[in-house]
Amino acid sequence: MEINKLNSLVELFYEKYKEKKKFTKHPFLKWLKSDENNYFSWAEVECHIANLTEYLRKHLSHGDRCVLLSENRPEWLIADIAIMNAGGVTVPLFTTYSEKDYNYIINDCKPKICIVSDKIQLKKIDKFISNETKVLSIENIDEKIESIKNITKKNSTQNLIKTSISFNNKINRKDLACIIYTSGTTGNPKGVMLSHGGVLSNCEGAREILDLLVKKETPVFLTWLPLSHSYEHTVQYVQISLGAKIYYAESLEKLLPNIAIAKPTIMTAVPRFYQNLYSKISLNISKQKGFKKKLIDSTILLGTKNLNNEGLNFREKIVNFFCEYLVRRKIRNQFGGKLKAFVSGGGALDKKIGEFLNSLGLTTLQGYGLTETSPVVSCNIPGKIQIETVGPPFKTNEVKIAEDGEILVKGENVMLGYWNMKKETDDVIKNGWLHTGDIGEITKDGNLKITDRKKEIIVNLGGDNISPSKIENLLCLNDKVKQSFVYGDKKTYLVALIVSESEKNKKEIEFYLENLNNSLSLVEKVKKIKLIKEEFTIENGMLTPTLKLKRKKILEKYKELLEKLY
Repeated sequence: MEINKLNSLVELFYEKYKEKKKFTKHPFLKWLKSDENNYFSWAEVECHIANLTEYLRKHLSHGDRCVLLSENRPEWLIADIAIMNAGGVTVPLFTTYSEKDYNYIINDCKPKICIVSDKIQLKKIDKFISNETKVLSIENIDEKIESIKNITKKNSTQNLIKTSISFNNKINRKDLACIIYTSGTTGNPKGVMLSHGGVLSNCEGAREILDLLVKKETPVFLTWLPLSHSYEHTVQYVQISLGAKIYYAESLEKLLPNIAIAKPTIMTAVPRFYQNLYSKISLNISKQKGFKKKLIDSTILLGTKNLNNEGLNFREKIVNFFCEYLVRRKIRNQFGGKLKAFVSGGGALDKKIGEFLNSLGLTTLQGYGLTETSPVVSCNIPGKIQIETVGPPFKTNEVKIAEDGEILVKGENVMLGYWNMKKETDDVIKNGWLHTGDIGEITKDGNLKITDRKKEIIVNLGGDNISPSKIENLLCLNDKVKQSFVYGDKKTYLVALIVSESEKNKKEIEFYLENLNNSLSLVEKVKKIKLIKEEFTIENGMLTPTLKLKRKKILEKYKELLEKLY
């Protein structure tokens, strides 16, 4: 299948469905929260999409917005494709938004239809929906609200009731596919308009990397990041292009047991996941003694040398063989035994964590992108990983560095603009080039390296530019530090909030900080810290749905406490 010749994401599904014709009864989508044998086959998914499309066409005109508010589950993908097939535009909403965000987004996009999963989700938006807006549910709510399950009904897996509706061939690559609202780290969320061609170009760029990993077997994915986020939203169409089997995780808390069930080939996640993974494995390693400890140390040392293309001598090759068999294979088995790669996106992955995971046999590819680029711009390639970079740009987009170091991106993947925000659109897209707000460089090997974030840079009293995220990542490498927040704009030195379980950890953290400061430049050194117990979470409004710090919100609550450190 040549993705560059497809006109829409809907066509992508139907073309892959044709290819899978003899395997249509094979499992395709599986929600791990549901019954063990309850899965959706390719044939069932196609039938549900056709029936829901027929229903939606009666209520949607071309370009009408349709809100989708649900946890990750098979019906999410079915609804997304059916909305687009009916000529509509999907507006995915995070289940963790604040009331203020729901109010703003619904008033901004003015949906014709809202699809919710259950009563809990409906309650979040009910008072903001106009009387003219039709509401559908995935679960049955009450008689007044129609259920997708009834609309897409079947009498058995073997005998599907289906309309004659097929894919909408009037959609073209420049048409609007979805409006994905940014998570609003500052101010109101912005509605990023992504085209069918934009997401398809991302799928095309990703295939070059994924074909090296999956080869001829049917890949398995475990999805846990919210599908309402641009990263996972695009990943689901990459999964379709590969003809993959997709598992939907129950929750973040049950992720590790879910991995054991799904046995994924590839897993996508944000840096926070890998940070937690690093902490858990490191803690386990610290408990080992004698021969086991020496073997693990050798595994990390030789694995890092291999990663950095530093040749191994004959003795090291023999030791590395045993490391592979006795350590790396056992670690991979804890993740189902079939894992070919982790893919990290949605923020900067600390170099030490990347080296650590790769050295232990957990291939970790760091990528880079933003919602406005559908979302991926570049990614490391298996076998050619340069851990301090985010890999070469996809061939489907262009990247250049502006005079001030800002990363600029051009290509079909660049958004059509911000919904109802012409000025803001014109501010970031100039002559076709998207100004990302990130600072970086292109290495001699053609890889993109991110060095800073324009908006998040701390400018101290002496005018020095400091990256807080770099220092925060280093602080969080200590297992007593759950989270950290570095502060010091227009100040003579930096201070930090440290989230830790107990004040008893303070001396150990201060000792770690003292050693860390020795490796930092004078302006990067953290002089004082304040321990707090309350974690930064999505629920308390201090993390975005992809687990990035909401710096403005944290400052609103803790500025007075931070100022007392000066």
